[in-house]
Amino acid sequence: MSSTVITNIATLVTNDPSLGRGSPLGLIQDAAVVVDGDRIAWTGESSKAPATDNRVDAGGRAVLPGFVDSHSHLVFAGDRTQEFNARMSGRAYSAGGIRTTVAATRAASDAELEANLTRYLAEALRQGTTTFETKSGYGLTVEDEARALRLAARHTDEVTYLGAHIVPPDFAEDPAGYVALVTGEMLDACAPHARWIDVFCEKGAFDGDQARTILTAGRAKGLHPRIHANQLSYGPCVQLAVELDAASADHCTHLTDEDVDALANSSTVATLLPGAEFSTRADWPNARRLLDAGVTVALSTDCNPGSSFTSSVPFCIALAVRDMGMTPDEAVWSATAGGARALRRTDIGHLTPGARADLTLLDAPSHVHLSYRPGVPLVAGVWRRGVREI
Repeated sequence: MSSTVITNIATLVTNDPSLGRGSPLGLIQDAAVVVDGDRIAWTGESSKAPATDNRVDAGGRAVLPGFVDSHSHLVFAGDRTQEFNARMSGRAYSAGGIRTTVAATRAASDAELEANLTRYLAEALRQGTTTFETKSGYGLTVEDEARALRLAARHTDEVTYLGAHIVPPDFAEDPAGYVALVTGEMLDACAPHARWIDVFCEKGAFDGDQARTILTAGRAKGLHPRIHANQLSYGPCVQLAVELDAASADHCTHLTDEDVDALANSSTVATLLPGAEFSTRADWPNARRLLDAGVTVALSTDCNPGSSFTSSVPFCIALAVRDMGMTPDEAVWSATAGGARALRRTDIGHLTPGARADLTLLDAPSHVHLSYRPGVPLVAGVWRRGVREI
């Protein structure tokens, strides 16, 4: 293994609050970071950097942890441009549009699905994402859900079984039968390829009792729960997430005071997905309310073909600052350290000795430019596991 120092960093985001005057971002000015193999070996002021085998000059630009995208749906086929166009012309969003993608995904070959997956992973990497979670949920048969997870597992350890995305058309008259399939034969086929189990707990998808049955069955098979919660309406989903110790309750758009209190007093992360609100013209989640209550918040893209077709975490950071009440520092923390917590990972989302060497170099002197200059491609370099890939 060889070591590399990245020096002449204008602003280094470490996410270690013991550094940088106690800021949660652990900011170090005029900084350097040493990468040894696939790990961070040292961080500090440039003038104090130890000798290494290689040297990279950051040129007075900012470095931060690679983004952790803890919620995406990337194993799919087909296109929903017409649906988006209709929605932007006045039609309301509902859960039913997923069926269009289900039909296309079932008809696609393994090679077509994997080519699509790798295309969007490369797109996300160019925008600074070094860790991502992705789900099944567009096959909704035993065979199609299992193959989606097998394909995803070739590219990430953070794979989620989402057989409970919607009730497919072939079970429209027998939703109980589909729940039995999701918790039985389908779960048996999918569990070996996944770490997580998820359910879309919403009107038009699965109610609270069905969600509890599905998540409990997955937990018995060794899968840890996460949940699509309270995106389109108020409901029991956030409370269920806390009850079952879900790693993350995702969306969290419609929350009661009791929901906020439950999240604040739990280890369940509230993962906010502003790309979905942007793409559906829905009400924005109130991040300020959650943060002020002490809830741990993550930011993610929800990249999917129907309701949030973006792989850009920087775009979601800008939306969160502009429309969800977050400060630039809070948004960056939520897209890095917050995403790591939503995946219950301690090796990513920060740049401290021993952490995985996942770094993003910005063509800007500060991380604040991610929201200050929305839409501008600021990512100038990406290291993943210590290897420069961009």
